[in-house]
Amino acid sequence: MRKINDRIYLGIVSGAVGFLAQNLIDTMASKMKISQRSYWSTAAGVWVSSRRESQKWTGQFLGALMNLGLSMVGGVSVVAILSKYGRDKLVPKGIFFGVTFGAMITALLSGFASNKIKPKDAKSNLSYILANAAFGLTSTLTAAKLGADSLFDVMPQNNYLQPTNKTTEQRTKGKDINSVQPIYSDISPNLEETPIM
Repeated sequence: MRKINDRIYLGIVSGAVGFLAQNLIDTMASKMKISQRSYWSTAAGVWVSSRRESQKWTGQFLGALMNLGLSMVGGVSVVAILSKYGRDKLVPKGIFFGVTFGAMITALLSGFASNKIKPKDAKSNLSYILANAAFGLTSTLTAAKLGADSLFDVMPQNNYLQPTNKTTEQRTKGKDINSVQPIYSDISPNLEETPIM
């Protein structure tokens, strides 16, 4: 399978997959009457003035688009986190990211004074947490599986010491890219009297 080499595109794809998982959990919670309002209705409530308007197909479509856009932003953030901190311990990283990112988005959507559709009961908010955990876990696993190994290589901490871990390119091609030594213009290797600064 061909891997994705672009971090932004990988984030968009992993965010979209996480969006599907999140909405599957959210739809089940709404149909089982665990949640009073779907994510889409809550998101639409920021831009429409009534609950009735948010329940129409236009309000639902607006909420779905807003939720998809925020999910893609979350997917790009997941890729950035995995690129910086590595692809180990994906399950706890994914659940942590999903719950944290979802809590921030839910607080943001509920905090608008114009949002009259925000749920205030514990069961709805607990179902949102479960849906956010599913989003984080799914988007993290998708990014780790579909991303090219070179996206997750650790950058060297400085340019003076040789790295101890080889990059993906070095492992696959067998070439030592870091064989070039730095040149110091203030030191002449031919003179013994040259002071080292």
